[in-house]
Amino acid sequence: MVPQAQTTEFEEGWQRTAVEEITERLTAPDFPCVFSRNAFRKQLLRFVFVPDGGSGGIRHLAAALTEYVEEAGRWDGQLDTAYPLVVVFSPEAVAGESVEEYHAFGWHVLQELHRVDPAPWPAGVARQPGDEAWSMCFNGMPLFCNMSNPGHRIRRSRNLGRSFVLVINPRERFDVFAGDTPSGRKVRANIRNRIQRYDGVPHSPQLGSYGIGALEWHQYGLIEENTGRSDVCPFSPRIDDDTQRTS
Repeated sequence: MVPQAQTTEFEEGWQRTAVEEITERLTAPDFPCVFSRNAFRKQLLRFVFVPDGGSGGIRHLAAALTEYVEEAGRWDGQLDTAYPLVVVFSPEAVAGESVEEYHAFGWHVLQELHRVDPAPWPAGVARQPGDEAWSMCFNGMPLFCNMSNPGHRIRRSRNLGRSFVLVINPRERFDVFAGDTPSGRKVRANIRNRIQRYDGVPHSPQLGSYGIGALEWHQYGLIEENTGRSDVCPFSPRIDDDTQRTS
């Protein structure tokens, strides 16, 4: 896991190119996610660079994510210490051409992370993605995973450059800053209005609020246009989690 300040040390290569492309987007004043822009400006981002989607790449990512979750578990509740994790895959990691192909790769990565998860699924979090109370979990922590990829041409807010990128945050931080409260609803409305202006199309109908009528997995990878949404999530829980839940 690489702190943002250290990414300037990369010499030429796909890592440096990816950082430059992400920088270009997050420093644009009209980029819609104000939380990402704030985190970048204050150098709060944590990066992990994954060379491939095979077993070695997954082990590398799982180790970095374990470290990140342990750090996030000590969070003091302040916005200026809310470190997002930016997972950048090499352009050679996935030979995607469409948004759907990139999303399939993203769900493969999340499924493999779940397979090697060192901790059982946390109590109180639904295990099936068809439940409104589901979110991706790792090492005992519920997470929100934003999938951004170069397949997006219309929905530019989900395109951070030539690499497939997962932006991961603990689920609770969205509840604190953008939850179902008057201030949280105002924050969400502002971001979604900014998305509409940035993308030039209405924001995706997949965007919703956790636990109140929206499925969380729909929001991980957004469809390119506001039609044709899939209702079948590729993610499935481990069998041993079933055993732990029923024993």
